[in-house]
Order: sequence, then structure tokens, then C-alpha cells
Amino acid sequence: MKSFEELTVWKRSCRMTVELYKSLRSCNDCGLKGQMTRAAVSIPSNIAEGAERRTHKEFINFLAIAKGSAAELRTQIYIASEVGIMTREDCRKFTEELKEISRMLQGLIASLSS
Repeated sequence: MKSFEELTVWKRSCRMTVELYKSLRSCNDCGLKGQMTRAAVSIPSNIAEGAERRTHKEFINFLAIAKGSAAELRTQIYIASEVGIMTREDCRKFTEELKEISRMLQGLIASLSS
């Protein structure tokens, strides 16, 4: 790997984050919106930071943090849907993408661990 920008999981998590920001543009609930955007930004940011570390062990740690942020965001999306901040369709779309990102992160963790 030459750089984190080449990682498909980083690209997908960046695109998902941009889409989330767009979908929350008109949201007036600053608390939940802020939590969601921070969790979303955390995913590609931790992938990038980990990739720039010296060892696979450090990279794996940051990938695990990114995976945790994906789970956190899935929870927040569920709550946002239940309270009417996000449509059920957006909830489904983001949840499916986050599950796939989590699978990709787990696969990368497994490949770095072996």
C-alpha cells in the first residue's frame, strides 16, 4: 500500500460521510447531528491516521477504533430515524453502507494480523 487514499474502505467511508453531512444539512438538532457527524468523520480519519503509523499493530488499533465509530454511528442513525430526524430509507441506506464498511475494516484487520 502506497497511501491510505488507495484503500477502498477509506474512499467509501469518506463518501458515506459526505452523504451523511448532506442528508443532515437541514437538521436542527445540534446535539445528535454533532454526534453523528463526529462519528462519521472519525471512520476515515482513523483509517488514515492508522495507515500512517509505523507498525501493523498500531494500524490495527486505529482500524478497530474506526470500526467502533461505525457501530456508534449505526446506533445514532437508528435513533435519528426513530425521532424523525432521518427517513427510514436514509436509515436503511446508511446502515447497509456502514455494515459493509465494518466488514471491510474487519477484513483489513484480519489480513494485517496474519
